[in-house]
Formats: sequence, structure tokens, C-alpha cells
Amino acid sequence: MAQPTYEWRSPQREWREADLSGLPEDGNRYEIVDGSLHLTPPPGYGHQELADELRMALRASVPAGWRVIRAAGLRAAGSNLIPDITVLKPTAPTDGMWIEAVDVALVVEVESPSSRRQDRFTKPSLYAEAGIPAYWRVERGDFGPVVYRYELVKSVHYNLLGTVGPDDPIQVDEPWPMRLDPSAWPR
Repeated sequence: MAQPTYEWRSPQREWREADLSGLPEDGNRYEIVDGSLHLTPPPGYGHQELADELRMALRASVPAGWRVIRAAGLRAAGSNLIPDITVLKPTAPTDGMWIEAVDVALVVEVESPSSRRQDRFTKPSLYAEAGIPAYWRVERGDFGPVVYRYELVKSVHYNLLGTVGPDDPIQVDEPWPMRLDPSAWPR
């Protein structure tokens, strides 16, 4: 059976949030960065499993009212992004398509070869500009995942707080007190 074709035309202006609704639901991540459309292929199984494990670890210690969401739409610094994990403050709306940065306490990106530049450079600068207090980037290593924890400094950029690997679980205080132990997550 022939694959269905999808035809679309780029708008004759910068991309806007409303333009995303006209794109196919094909598993790709369509994000807008400074008016340009960015397409990321669906993440691999290992990426998804790691994001799920981290989400479950966060949810296991979440205080009442906080929420931990996978692949939520986020409006940040004039862009529309889709972090792997978003921690919503208790004051955030309970439903919607796009969350405002003011309602976010933490965003997490699980790095993949196809997202490395975005996760290390583009997205952190947009998250910082939007005022999101904390950013975690997770790398999959040969010996297990490593979490790079960053905190916002003067709403301008993130400073590295430290790393957490499979051999050095620690107690963290953001977004709430919890034990962070990557040794239990898939490689």
C-alpha cells in the first residue's frame, strides 16, 4: 500500500505557533525557534526509555500540586519548544497545548545525536531568556546516564551546578528535595 503524501508550503513570513497545527502528526517534533521551523526526528527507544525513567524518578518524589509532563509544548522567548520533560509549578494551568515559561520550574532534555546542538546551545539560551529557573541535560554514556544540572543566573544564562552519574547519586534541592540516582536508569 502506498504511503500517504503530505503537502505543505512554508509561510511567506516567519513561522508562528498557529502554523504548527497544519503539520502532520508523524512522530517528528516540530518546534519554532526565532521564527524558523526546526524538525527533529522521533527519538529512539533508548532516549524514550531514559526520559520515562527520569520522569518516574521525579514523579516518585513530587510534592502535591506539582506536575511532571513529557513532551509538553512550551512558549519560551518567542519560540515554541518541546522539552523531553517539563516540571510545572502548582500554579500552572491543569490542561492545554502550550505552557507559558512562567509556569515552569525545570526543563530536561535527553541528548541524542540529532538534538545535541539544540540541547547544548539553542534551547538552554531560550530557556534562560524565558526565565526558567533550572535546566537539566542528560547524556547517555557507556557507563550510564549523566545529568548536567544548571541553575539560572540573573535571567541571562545557566551556570553548571554539577553532574550526577550512575556512581554518584546525590540529594538535590531543585525543583524540590529528592534523591537523584541515575544508576537505576537505562544506558
